[in-house]
Amino acid sequence: MSDKLSISGDDDEWQVFGKTPPGAHETLFRSRAGNPSVQAYALDNQMMRLRCVLREDQVRSDGMPNSTIDLDEYEDRLLGKLTDANAEVYLIAVVTGEGNRDLYFTARDKQGFITNLAKSDCSIMEDKAPQTIKNFTQEKKLPLTIGILLDTSGSQQNVLPIEQQAAAEFLRDVLKTKDEAFLISFDINVDLLADYTNRSSEISRALNKATINTGAGTGSVTGNGTPRGTLLYDAVFLAAHDKLSSEAGRKVMIILTDGEDQGSQETLKSATEAAQKANTIVYVILIADRGFYGGFGYSGDRDMDKMATDTGGRVINVGNNGRKLEDAFAQIQDELRTQYLLSYTPTNTKADGTYRKLEMSCGKNLKVQARKGYYAVAGGGDSQ
Repeated sequence: MSDKLSISGDDDEWQVFGKTPPGAHETLFRSRAGNPSVQAYALDNQMMRLRCVLREDQVRSDGMPNSTIDLDEYEDRLLGKLTDANAEVYLIAVVTGEGNRDLYFTARDKQGFITNLAKSDCSIMEDKAPQTIKNFTQEKKLPLTIGILLDTSGSQQNVLPIEQQAAAEFLRDVLKTKDEAFLISFDINVDLLADYTNRSSEISRALNKATINTGAGTGSVTGNGTPRGTLLYDAVFLAAHDKLSSEAGRKVMIILTDGEDQGSQETLKSATEAAQKANTIVYVILIADRGFYGGFGYSGDRDMDKMATDTGGRVINVGNNGRKLEDAFAQIQDELRTQYLLSYTPTNTKADGTYRKLEMSCGKNLKVQARKGYYAVAGGGDSQ
C-alpha cells in the first residue's frame, strides 16, 4: 500500500511500514528523504526516525495521514536534521487528538491477566473527576522501546553473570522488527553501553562486556563531580530524559539493581518524575548479593517500589537466585503482551505543569496496574 503526502508543497512517496488496527494510536510510515521540512531525531545505520503528533481529523479512516498535512507546524516536535538525502525516513505518526492523554495498563485477577476487556468495562478519574474514555485497544503489537539499566557497582559482583545471561535471553524473546532497545550501566559512572538497536545480539555483546567498577570515576554525568557509590537515580533520569522522552509508543525501563543509590545528583523524586514525563513504565528486578552488606542490610527496595508503582510498573524481588531472575523476565514479557492502551481528553485542560493524580478501575475483582498520574505539560499526548 502506498500514498502521497504533501509536505510544504512537495509530494513525497509514503509507504505503510506497519499499521495498527483502526482506532489505535500509532502507525509507521516510510518515505524517501530529501525534503527540508522533514527532520529526524535518531540515526542508526543511515536509518532516520522522526516523530510528529497528528490530530484525529488529520488521519484518514485507513490510518494514512490526510494529503494536506503540512509538517511545518510540528517542527518544534522534531529534533535534528537529515544528514543524508538518500537515507530512508521512518515517520511515527502518533494520533492522540489535541490534548489527549494516553495510559498503558494491565489487568489481572487471581487466575492471571485479563485479555478481553472492553472500553465499557473500565473507568478513569483524574484528580477525582470522572473522565470519558475515547479510545481503548489492546497493544501487544505496538512497537516497543526498552531501556535496560544494569547495576555494575561492587554490590553486584556475584550476581552480574546471571544478570547478563537472563537479560540477553529476554531481549532475544521480546525484540521484534519494529522494536528497539538500549543498554546503560551504572556504578560510579553512568555509561551507554549500547545505543538503540533492534538486534538483540548487539545488546548481548554489550552485556557481556559489562564489568564491575569500583575504581575511580568521573562522577555523575548530570553534574555531580563527586564520584562515590552507585549513580542509580542519575541513570534513571538520563535514560528517561535523554533517551526515552523523544520516543513514541510503548516505553519500558527495566532496572537490574539492589536499589541502593549513592552519589547521584538526581533524587528518587526527580528520577521518577523524568520517567513519568517520558510516559515510561519502570520495572525493577531487585537482585542483591546479600553477603556484600554483611550485617548492615539494605533498604533500596522501598524506594524502588515507589518508583515502579508511580510509573505503572512493579518490583520483582529475586534475591540472588538465577531461576527467579529468569522468571522475573518472563513475568515482564507476559505483561507486555497483555497491555491495553486507553486515551481520554482531560476535563481540566490547563497545561500548567501540575501533577494530576489518576485512578483507574476495571471492576472490583480486577487489579489494574497503571501509572499513578502525569504532569500537565504543554504538548500533551504520550510524551508527558
